[in-house]
Amino acid sequence: MESSRVDCETLPEPLSRPRMQHDTFASGIAPVIVSFSRFAGADGTVEFEFFLRPAKHGTIEAQLDWLRRAYDDAIAAQGLAQESGLYRRFYCSDPRNQSGVLETQPFSQPLAGTHCAVSWVGQPPEPPAKVVMWAQHIHDPAAALDTCKKDGSAALRRGELTHHWTTNVTCTKVHRAYDQTKGIFSAYDAYLGAHGMTLRDHVVRTWFFVRHVDVNYEGLVNARRELFEDRGLTAGTHFIASTGIEGCSALDAAKVSMDAYAIGGLRPEQVTYLEALDHLGPTHVYGVTFERATEVAYRDRKHIFISGTASIDPEGKIMHAGDVSRQLDRVLENVEALLAQSGAGLGDMCAFIAYVRDPSDQSLIRERMAARLGAVPVTVVV
Repeated sequence: MESSRVDCETLPEPLSRPRMQHDTFASGIAPVIVSFSRFAGADGTVEFEFFLRPAKHGTIEAQLDWLRRAYDDAIAAQGLAQESGLYRRFYCSDPRNQSGVLETQPFSQPLAGTHCAVSWVGQPPEPPAKVVMWAQHIHDPAAALDTCKKDGSAALRRGELTHHWTTNVTCTKVHRAYDQTKGIFSAYDAYLGAHGMTLRDHVVRTWFFVRHVDVNYEGLVNARRELFEDRGLTAGTHFIASTGIEGCSALDAAKVSMDAYAIGGLRPEQVTYLEALDHLGPTHVYGVTFERATEVAYRDRKHIFISGTASIDPEGKIMHAGDVSRQLDRVLENVEALLAQSGAGLGDMCAFIAYVRDPSDQSLIRERMAARLGAVPVTVVV
């Protein structure tokens, strides 16, 4: 895997009014840095992305309590209720030993609550943080949100569409990464089928977290390619926007875990698959099967999901090996090229997740991205 890579999440159509807003929030009750983005469409519905990062050393118990208090403070300052939360991901330095503490807090407990999906992933954040949080919220001034949650998956019904967040999917009954990936998709197929959806027609985004990625990534790739071919997901049809990256579950036996996002009722004409062939070649050329980026259009906004993007050229070759700063420049150039296919730019981003292999690069990447992107929310993990 490459030394520097970024993952970019939902962003609206840049020509909508008003533009994306980026800001920070100073909580007076906990030592936590809060950054967020805000977008209000023409219909008045407002979407938020929050990143919260402890700013001083402390135990996992202390830092999680700081996050909870700063989170409550930040969403209240934006006029949001807890019930407006849709998805929370906790990036943890040691999920196996921190899971007991995460279970004690309702906001970080995957099976607690009635509305919000919760994910844990072992990807150490930038010190002094032991855990950072990413949270998505939506506020509709016209009506209360119609949400439900069962077995860790959360759903939001809006008009003809139902948005589904599924988290922490593992399969530890088998040993190899290949077989675990097959089992994960089998479980997810069952969930999709129970809600009238299919992998090919309704899944918009997946995240695969692979323990010991240098060893186990090939098993994930091979299993996914075979399953996609069986489901009609090919180079001639389409794949799914995705990230496959080093990350571990709280379960020692889990070599692969998955989060996913699907939309029930999604129509084909709403979806466009983006590519920037002058910067990034098709993924299937070098044996992997995911879309570089997927755009979903709504009445008053678009969401663009950009997959894990590395410092590579159109042939898939790593550029600027050993120079993490130049790799970051190439990554952002590649992201810009994908956004341009939809008339968007870096200023339209809701959030960035930057992945580094070397922990010593974390502060450099954060500083470089802040200089380039301003207040756009960024989290940096190993």
